[in-house]
Amino acid sequence: MVQNKNNKAIWNTRIKKDTSSIFKKVGSSIDVDKRLFKEDIDASIAHVEMLLKQKIISFKIKNKLIWGLNRIKNEIIKKKFIFNSNLEDIHMNIEYRLFEIIGEDAGYIHTGRSRNDQVITDFKLWLRSSTNEIIYQLNNLLKIILKDAEKNIETIMPGFTHLKNAQPVSFGHYLLAYVEMFKRDKKRFQNNLENLLENPLGVAALVGTSFNIDRNYTSKKLKFKNPTHNSIDTVSDRDFVLDFLYSVSVCSIHISRLAEEFIIWNSDAFRLIKLNDKIVTGSSIMPQKKNPDPLEYLRGKTGNSFGNLFSMLTILKGLPLSYFKDLQDDKELVFNSFDQLKNSILILIEILKNFTPDKKRMYEFANIGFTTSTDLADYIVKCHNLPFRKAYQITSKIVNYAESRKIKLNELTIKELKKIEPKLNEDILKVFDLENSVKSKKSYGGTSFENVKKMIKKYKKETK
Repeated sequence: MVQNKNNKAIWNTRIKKDTSSIFKKVGSSIDVDKRLFKEDIDASIAHVEMLLKQKIISFKIKNKLIWGLNRIKNEIIKKKFIFNSNLEDIHMNIEYRLFEIIGEDAGYIHTGRSRNDQVITDFKLWLRSSTNEIIYQLNNLLKIILKDAEKNIETIMPGFTHLKNAQPVSFGHYLLAYVEMFKRDKKRFQNNLENLLENPLGVAALVGTSFNIDRNYTSKKLKFKNPTHNSIDTVSDRDFVLDFLYSVSVCSIHISRLAEEFIIWNSDAFRLIKLNDKIVTGSSIMPQKKNPDPLEYLRGKTGNSFGNLFSMLTILKGLPLSYFKDLQDDKELVFNSFDQLKNSILILIEILKNFTPDKKRMYEFANIGFTTSTDLADYIVKCHNLPFRKAYQITSKIVNYAESRKIKLNELTIKELKKIEPKLNEDILKVFDLENSVKSKKSYGGTSFENVKKMIKKYKKETK
């Protein structure tokens, strides 16, 4: 390779003609996989140390290899490394540079391994680190939502079904629904880490190697739990990629749902929240406009996450064992999904720091649409010993009466109520109070202020 003055691929001794320029262009992955440089060098160092331990290489060669690899790492970090697309990928770029630095002894580095196991090892190491970063950012997101929820325990808003006013609810409780969603996302990513703890290094191209390597040693060095058990499956396995892309897609759904709600609530039709100028944009023609573009960005980008997942599923669905060029696309799909999700979480955190609920408007809106009707039906059941379906019918008549007169339930007199149901007395009037309605929902998981306080306390312990 030292003599390879034209930067030809390592297989040039076998392949006599130059690769066509168009395939060379599309076949090179260096622009994508160069972000794996640290993992590639760390895995190579662990591999070299194992080769010495097993007396496959000498102490002198081991020192030269590790010195050269560390020098390359520093060159890349300091942006002094020249990436060459003719060398196809990060692995060959590093190996070629190693030959330039230490000479022919660089050739020992590939003893007992292939790029097939090398790339999966690098990828798993990168995903392990990146998954932990997503978990960390999700934890930060949870803390921000909890802060907002704690400020709004007694803020009453309408809860919606079919986007119609349904029942009064604590805004704090509403926000805690998203705590549950993002907690599940966090758990999904944590579960994914388990499948990233099996070490692929040492299975070589697909059948293992005849060298007396110690895969348990490299597993320990690289903080894997154990080596993978089947060399063919190891080379072809991308389940861990699907797990990550699926988790990103589900988390993106939750971000998109919250974004959609805030877009609706910020609209002139609802006016339930206000967005700080830091998280809106203007219009090129309409001077009065303040548009919720960051929220729309979050909602729109979700489709990209789905696309990356479906692309990977499609690549794998008809792929025989073991390695094929098709699998090269996995890294670009994962890197794209990771970057997008990380940015989306950071944007959402910024939005949650810069919005204000209009508490007065929320309360007024919660009093529209006969939202205490269910409380009325429940009261009739409890106080007059009637079946719920009978109470439902009585309540419907009362709602129809109020609607025909264009008044709210709390504007009805006891005299009007008794005309519909003579058994009712003045105690029923307190049922129409929004605060009483929210306070009464004491069942576990319900919206009562006391419940919300307890849940916030519980969640805070979990997100420390």
